[in-house]
Amino acid sequence: MSDLDPMLLKCEFDRLSATRHMGRVCGVARGVIEIQGLEGQARIGDHLTLRRRSGPELPGEVLHVEAEMIHMMPTAAPDGVCLGDQVILDQTPAFAPGMHWLGRVVDPFGKPLDGKPLLSGAREQDIMRAPPPAVARKPLGARMETGLAMLNTMLPVVQGQRIGLFAGSGVGKSTLLATLAKSMQVDAVVVALVGERGREVNEFVEHALGAEGMKRAVVVAATSDQSALARRRCAWSAMAVAEFLRDQGLNVLFLADSVTRFAEAHREIAVAMGEAPSLRGFPPSVTPLIAGLCERAGPGTADQGDITAVFSVLVAGSDMDEPVADILRGVLDGHIVLNRGIAERGRFPAIDLSRSVSRSLPAAASEEENRMISEARKLVGSYEQSEVMIKAGLYAEGADPLLDQAVRVHDDLDAFFGKPEAEGIQNSFNHLQLILRRAGATLPR
Repeated sequence: MSDLDPMLLKCEFDRLSATRHMGRVCGVARGVIEIQGLEGQARIGDHLTLRRRSGPELPGEVLHVEAEMIHMMPTAAPDGVCLGDQVILDQTPAFAPGMHWLGRVVDPFGKPLDGKPLLSGAREQDIMRAPPPAVARKPLGARMETGLAMLNTMLPVVQGQRIGLFAGSGVGKSTLLATLAKSMQVDAVVVALVGERGREVNEFVEHALGAEGMKRAVVVAATSDQSALARRRCAWSAMAVAEFLRDQGLNVLFLADSVTRFAEAHREIAVAMGEAPSLRGFPPSVTPLIAGLCERAGPGTADQGDITAVFSVLVAGSDMDEPVADILRGVLDGHIVLNRGIAERGRFPAIDLSRSVSRSLPAAASEEENRMISEARKLVGSYEQSEVMIKAGLYAEGADPLLDQAVRVHDDLDAFFGKPEAEGIQNSFNHLQLILRRAGATLPR
């Protein structure tokens, strides 16, 4: 579909309004601007433009509505704002994705960020849409190729599964997400870059995804310098794009980087609204917020596609019990933990197998494959329990047969876990089987 499709142009014109409502500033408190005169027209989430008597216009969004005033959260510090300044109520921007958005980079309001014109789709999409009815959803689908031997075998991903990716900064999280975006067997990819550094948005698009990866992708980005309202909206808007594509019958991969910054943006907004932080600095409303976003992903109904989702979490100091990580683990279908120690010795992806799990197992694998996965986990666990002793030179062969096997194939397993796999899931299992036989594991032939 052309970006200048006559039908889309007509929809754009139909959304225009000839009237604009105006109010006046009546107070400023704790970074929130109080406005009178718009109580009967403004809705939470509407856009506002404050015309300062000196200085540039200050955009913002309706945060709270009362009987006699509304509260505006500005996108920048309210310096120079004074009583009586004019405030214009802008028309709520329509968020209407279309198939012609594939290959494009947009902001949370559907405006292009790649310097090329982009029209909205024919039908507006609710960015806060409810998930499909629980009883009408399909079960999880077939196992998917991921482009990585470890995820093809030990931590399988199935169609409609929701997985958490837990990592500190600089451990290879973005690289792993880009690998999944390029390699997974899906019809379309939607990437939410929430609070990302401006430099890294273009780097992710140009280098991580590349021209081939972008052909089937939509990137929704809100950089770290944008307001908390825009950063929070970024995740919702990206999910709305994924839902639109799912409703067309496509199988969609949704990548969110990161849920932590999504929760931090919500914390800024909740504190401005007077909600007290209680969960180690996060407000209580962050729990339903994250759960609601995650529930929108997953299997669709019988006449829809599926949304397979990977939600990344920034865990400072590998603290898996911090609030955002703890909330996500309870609502997802598995989690992948990246380990800084593994990354520092040069193995990527730096997935810590012992701390990672896919809840698609054992159903996602055959009996023989489940047995191989179990044997590999035993060997990895045995080696990790005795690693300090082995490196100290205190290990003596013959004392523990399982540990002997683990030491014998540790290097092979470690190389396998970092191996790209372009030849499919079966080839990955064949390679794993050869390694386990070398260790002396008893496997069916």
